[in-house]
Amino acid sequence: MASVVEGRAWLLLCPGLGRDAEGAAGRDPGPVTSSLIASFAAELGHRAVVVHSSRLVLGVEGGRLTLADTGGHPVAAPAVAYARLSTPQLSADREVTLLRHLAAMGTQLINPADAVLAAVNKFWQLQQLAAAGIPVPDTRTHTDAPLEHVLDVGVPQPCVVKAVRGHRGRRVFLADDDKGLRAVAGSLDDRHPYLLQRYVAHSHGRDLRVVVVDGRAVAAAVRTAGDDRLVSNLAQGGTHTVRTGRHPDAEALAVEAAGVIGLGVAGVDLLFEADGSFTVCEVNCNPTWRPDMPGIAEAIAAACRGRLEAAG
Repeated sequence: MASVVEGRAWLLLCPGLGRDAEGAAGRDPGPVTSSLIASFAAELGHRAVVVHSSRLVLGVEGGRLTLADTGGHPVAAPAVAYARLSTPQLSADREVTLLRHLAAMGTQLINPADAVLAAVNKFWQLQQLAAAGIPVPDTRTHTDAPLEHVLDVGVPQPCVVKAVRGHRGRRVFLADDDKGLRAVAGSLDDRHPYLLQRYVAHSHGRDLRVVVVDGRAVAAAVRTAGDDRLVSNLAQGGTHTVRTGRHPDAEALAVEAAGVIGLGVAGVDLLFEADGSFTVCEVNCNPTWRPDMPGIAEAIAAACRGRLEAAG
């Protein structure tokens, strides 16, 4: 791959991705990062470069935006970039600022900053999806109102409770009724608001994850929780079965949802309704995948190549 100065297509890696960050010198990258690096090299050759956000310095000099590496060498903004972000650590003051800086310098972002912000706030994305007519679960949330006052207004019963900035299936639980929820409300971490959402019983412990790249459903898998748990996220011990092409209506809905949020690469989680339809649960901006879901890294690299060629 090219040097940072020469690279016109960036695979931008941000801190906090664990093995997939390839953050430490000599550290073995995880499978997702490895597949992306290989695909970028195969698809883009010398035009592609892997860049770590920790090695970039942003600036404004003489009224113009600048970039440099931590050695003080000027860096040209790429024509196109795909950023791998850590959702738990994502910060508007850090990663989003970098994305905004690149965009202002003319970089085409596969996942723009505004779309990333919408994806990491579970209610922001519901606002956009609902306004576009995408089916989503009935939901209540709050800003400054205490959670107990939200319960006074009335919430779905049973009720799925999740933090508006939760991730990897954490801070999600099922409350049978508002009485049970009132009993634990004072113990909930109140650093972020909560969503109080309709429980889709037919989808208990399972969902359909569809990976969308550039308006196409590239892969899909049914994720299933163990021990009758509610959350099917693989990080919580769930299993998955590849089902690419088995649910075309769901895949089409996932493509539409990713487009509404504005993401070029997205992992869309859909719930199974009893009547055979699907409801969008969440849209994620930093999906991971398993080796038995091939073609995703290649599709992302191809999306970058397409934008690079269109830019001339």
